[in-house]
Amino acid sequence: MIRRATVLFLAALLPLLAGAGQAQAAGYRYWSFWERDGSAWTYATVGPSLSRPADGDVQGFRFSVSEDSGDAAKPRGAAVFDTICAKTPAKDGTKRVALVIDFGTPGDAPSGEKPPAARTACAQVAEDATTAEALASVAKPLRYDSNALLCAIAGYPAKGCGEQVATDGKDSSPAETAGTAETAGSSEDDGGSGPSVGLIAGAAVVVVLGAAAVWQVRRRA
Repeated sequence: MIRRATVLFLAALLPLLAGAGQAQAAGYRYWSFWERDGSAWTYATVGPSLSRPADGDVQGFRFSVSEDSGDAAKPRGAAVFDTICAKTPAKDGTKRVALVIDFGTPGDAPSGEKPPAARTACAQVAEDATTAEALASVAKPLRYDSNALLCAIAGYPAKGCGEQVATDGKDSSPAETAGTAETAGSSEDDGGSGPSVGLIAGAAVVVVLGAAAVWQVRRRA
């Protein structure tokens, strides 16, 4: 009887532990790269340094915080080639690529920084140029990390590159995340985030379930 009650208690505990883990989910702050497909944006399957757009293509960049490509924010504003490149006539030996550059919202900005206004640009580059080269021709300076990840467009943001961001908007490195997990039960003001409301609530429910299980065993003994 006791063994059966223990199994039931553990079965009830697992979903609570899973929920506590989900409450600690985090996203990443980075520039996402998009391609215009008709009237819709699609997440690019290759990076800007490998993409070679054709004359008349529209491509976009959006700075935001997201967990993955599935929930990444899309570039905002008009994205029509004829509008963006209206004042850039075609020229032999070159191609024109319309670029939409969305610096994101203040909520996505790193601490102490303010996103510039979104803008568009018509890059006229060599016929074999990559998207990275087209972007560099109209939005310098660009900044990349050692893995060729695009970190900044037109100097924004001034620092950081694909850093992890906690759900409350505060930056969180893997080491900091591990430290928070180890000290989650501490109530001292040592700079850690402390236990979350979800974790405390989950612990309270666990206590109730445990008491119920013990009462059930004693009742049936």
